[in-house]
Amino acid sequence: MKETLAILGAFVAIIGNVPYLRDVIRRRVQPHPYTWLVWTLVSAITFFGQLAKGAGIGALPTGAAEIFTVIIFFFSLRYGFRNIVKTDTYFLVAALLGLIPWIITKDPTISVIIVVSIDLIAFIPTLRKTWHHPDTETPLLFSMNVVRHGLTLASLGAYNIATMLHSIVMIVVNTIMTMMIVFKKK
Repeated sequence: MKETLAILGAFVAIIGNVPYLRDVIRRRVQPHPYTWLVWTLVSAITFFGQLAKGAGIGALPTGAAEIFTVIIFFFSLRYGFRNIVKTDTYFLVAALLGLIPWIITKDPTISVIIVVSIDLIAFIPTLRKTWHHPDTETPLLFSMNVVRHGLTLASLGAYNIATMLHSIVMIVVNTIMTMMIVFKKK
């Protein structure tokens, strides 16, 4: 059963990310490059932290999403949001500085706690951008992230802070993001 949920979670990651990537290339959405850079690093750390702490097949959706996160980051450099303000740079620097304790501790649980905090900080420029320019995002990716993280939680091989925290926090933040896009566009 957990394998099926993990595969379904990976499939949901694809369903959410492929149209988003297509919309980036078609310039229908404008990802914030700072956020996607940090998400690339955070997702990689989360994926390997989950593996190290026994997530097993439950790490598959995170790994599938990470592939797209890297690709979208590179496309954001060319097609992404250009109205970057000084505070966005401060959040990028804060997020990158947050990697230092992870490098020092090398503990998967501490690492995941740190990167989830970094992830939240990295989300702020995208939340700001979306609040002011809701037409630069589409709700599909973020709503699919809610579903994917729910499936990830259900498919984990072990339940602990390192395997669960990221998905719990991302369910909350992606729900907020989805609601912001839908309601601000109206």
